[in-house]
Amino acid sequence: MCCRYWTDESPEIREIVEEMNRSPLIGRWQKTSAVKTFGEILPSDVTAVIAPDRRGERAVFPMRWGFREKTLLINARSETAAVKPLFKDAWAHQRCAVPASWYFEWEHLTDGAGRRKTGAKYLIQAEGRDMTWLAGLYRIENGLPVFVILTRGASKEIRFIHDRMPLVLPAELVGEWIRPDARPEELLKNALPPMSCERLGRGA
Repeated sequence: MCCRYWTDESPEIREIVEEMNRSPLIGRWQKTSAVKTFGEILPSDVTAVIAPDRRGERAVFPMRWGFREKTLLINARSETAAVKPLFKDAWAHQRCAVPASWYFEWEHLTDGAGRRKTGAKYLIQAEGRDMTWLAGLYRIENGLPVFVILTRGASKEIRFIHDRMPLVLPAELVGEWIRPDARPEELLKNALPPMSCERLGRGA
């Protein structure tokens, strides 16, 4: 799962945010939504996302987190996105990359009676890297771009926290991932760098 992530004011993310702020879409989003630049990013926030422009070149767009259906959908399973009617077109041609410093996850525990409960909160990021690139899909709603974050089975380093995690891209794969003519199934073979985590305690 992925329901919250964080963007630090690092030089790399600051450069991305500055490019987003030059987008003509900013003014349209600001009529209805607050645009988040740094800090904790939540579902329905508008924030910076990497995707191809009309010429197929890498660009930064302000996008809202979540596809609006009967409910707000914020994640899509990478194992089934290629065949799910809601996601298959985006999987084939409209992939994006979400710049983050890290994401948050809460321990999912089961007590002695078999009841599920929430445990400690963890900060999780790509090991030894300043950026944690989250793979996503995007589409257009009412003339504006929106995105979901892809998920996969958790890596061995963090499986004790939760059995799902975002699909994380090495920085060197971001440009290939967003290419409309790329084959995402092939890229998945190299899509997960080693991960590290830090316990933060309980809390929202």
